[in-house]
Amino acid sequence: MSAEIILQQTPDAAALLAQREQLAAVRAELAERESELAQVRAQLKTFEGRYLRQVGVLYAELDEIEARIAEREVDLYDSDSARSRADEARRRAQETHDAAFGEAREAEEFDPPPSLKTLFRDVAKRIHPDFARDDAERRHFTLLMARANQAYSRGDTETLQRLLDDHREIAASITGEGAAAELLRIGRQIRHARRDIAALDAERHTLLASDIALLHLDAEAAARRHRDLLTELATGLREQIADARRRFELIDRQISAHGR
Repeated sequence: MSAEIILQQTPDAAALLAQREQLAAVRAELAERESELAQVRAQLKTFEGRYLRQVGVLYAELDEIEARIAEREVDLYDSDSARSRADEARRRAQETHDAAFGEAREAEEFDPPPSLKTLFRDVAKRIHPDFARDDAERRHFTLLMARANQAYSRGDTETLQRLLDDHREIAASITGEGAAAELLRIGRQIRHARRDIAALDAERHTLLASDIALLHLDAEAAARRHRDLLTELATGLREQIADARRRFELIDRQISAHGR
């Protein structure tokens, strides 16, 4: 091989090496972001489960009694405003009931539709680690499969479709061998990884701004002062439930006294 040919190849080889290093770095950053988001999801899910068991079910019980009171008031007052209050109370009771008990029911009833199963299989055929060409790609495919599995368990067709589209785009739109084609492929993979990092950051921001995340922060602050915020909320709700039951019994006696 002549010196002229070596000089001609050197710029492409150097650019390819730099691109590969950049891809490795952005994929490492993506993996770190995914790990951080998974921890946030798990932490909030655990806390939300505790909240629903200790507090959410009590809110559902309280709102159910309040709905019954409002419905009994319709019998007592027989007015449009009473009926409107009863409808609103019943709607709120249904919402809190679904919030407290719906998640467990959905988990028990989760049966992925055929379209989701087909999409997941199509993704797995392309990004399974067994199909990787080298160790670096195997590590990347392992992360992609973890993301696909999580998306499948959540019924997240959007993420699965994006994984499939990304693979197809890179495989079909850039053909050929050599450094030039490889540079194009790596450049597109870098753009995809950066896009995914931005999406993960946005999801993390949304999660941390959610009501359950803010309540979790309050609970952690209370714990540092040796208080159990959820237990305190539950105690207050039990007192409200007892009061609501007394009000229901009172209006029930009023209705009986009017012969209704």
